[in-house]
Amino acid sequence: MKILVLNCGSSSVKYKLIDTVGETVLAEGGVEKINLPDGFLKFKTPDGEKHIVELGNVDHKGAIAAVLDVLTKGEYAVLSSFEEIDAVGHRLVHGGEKFSKSVLITDAVKDMVRQCYPLAPLHNPANMTGVDAITALMPAVPQVGVFDTAFHQTMPAKSYMYALPYDYYKEDGVRRYGFHGTSHRYVSQRVCEFLGEDIATKKIITCHIGNGGSICAVLNGRSVDTSMGLTPTEGLMMGTRVGDVDPGALTYIMERRGLSAEDLQRVINKESGVLGVSGISSDMREIEAAVKAGDERAILALDMYEQRIIKYVGAYAAEMGGVDIIVFTGGVGENQTGVRENVCAPLAFMGVEIDLKVNAATRGTETVISTPESKVKVCVIPTDEELLIARDTRDIVESL
Repeated sequence: MKILVLNCGSSSVKYKLIDTVGETVLAEGGVEKINLPDGFLKFKTPDGEKHIVELGNVDHKGAIAAVLDVLTKGEYAVLSSFEEIDAVGHRLVHGGEKFSKSVLITDAVKDMVRQCYPLAPLHNPANMTGVDAITALMPAVPQVGVFDTAFHQTMPAKSYMYALPYDYYKEDGVRRYGFHGTSHRYVSQRVCEFLGEDIATKKIITCHIGNGGSICAVLNGRSVDTSMGLTPTEGLMMGTRVGDVDPGALTYIMERRGLSAEDLQRVINKESGVLGVSGISSDMREIEAAVKAGDERAILALDMYEQRIIKYVGAYAAEMGGVDIIVFTGGVGENQTGVRENVCAPLAFMGVEIDLKVNAATRGTETVISTPESKVKVCVIPTDEELLIARDTRDIVESL
């Protein structure tokens, strides 16, 4: 079955075409600068060669039409026609409490996703433009929605509730939802396959660390706690997001600086985190270079970044009564060897011991980086959210 996986943002569309027989990627790429005069499509052919097609000003429907053209026409076509696409799987960010698993997209599902718009005003409307575009361009093709929040719907109330007046939860839906659920689900399953372990008997902590980051406690295959909250700003210190902060500090800043709610959203989402502390960049590669050069604020930013990962790993190990496996994934988790080493070193009291040489040589590959003597298996598992979306899409469509 050939599945087109779409991830539609406010100004971009990312895609992968996956053949679920053999789970091979037939094509991948994305459209950037949607609704701007200099929009373009970039894509990679199976041999790894990269190409760019200038599109000009296109909306989401035009962007997806351009993707379909590249897939089916010209020298880089991998399909003879649209009819070869058996289904489309969409990354949908926020399902609220309405969705605990992936679903076939129907008119009723669309309505429920729209009801979640207030919870993800930047993401859900953009995600739905992709659904509407496929409906217009390929109305007969089944579509499946895979939600970032769905995996975390197994959290108990003690993990997802905030200590706010209960009416805010009942009337406004204010609670922890968590994100990166597709990634946490994929790597927790994959690490057990990789190690030959039964996920139903394991205590796993998955660390999805990139420009955005979250940590998840996975007990016997189910999410029981995660670091992101109502929005993706809670939890870890991230590239530009603030992470955990005293809410009283935010009201103090608002009053002292005369900030509006919109101003504060900009500060906590785009001006904080590693960028805000270092004053240099949100890119950990640039931060590590500045650390080597002795920049004090870069050193502080990296120390803070790593300390917050350590705190969550320790907390989740306590919450689950131990940990069997720790997984690193995401751009930083898969590639920044120093971060992994510095996070694992203080966890020696739990029996964590990594092989420094193996860790230093591991970037973007499935690897056990702990020593044979370590009481906790520590692994690097590259995430593959698109593959999991394709699998869910296949399973749902095949069951129709």
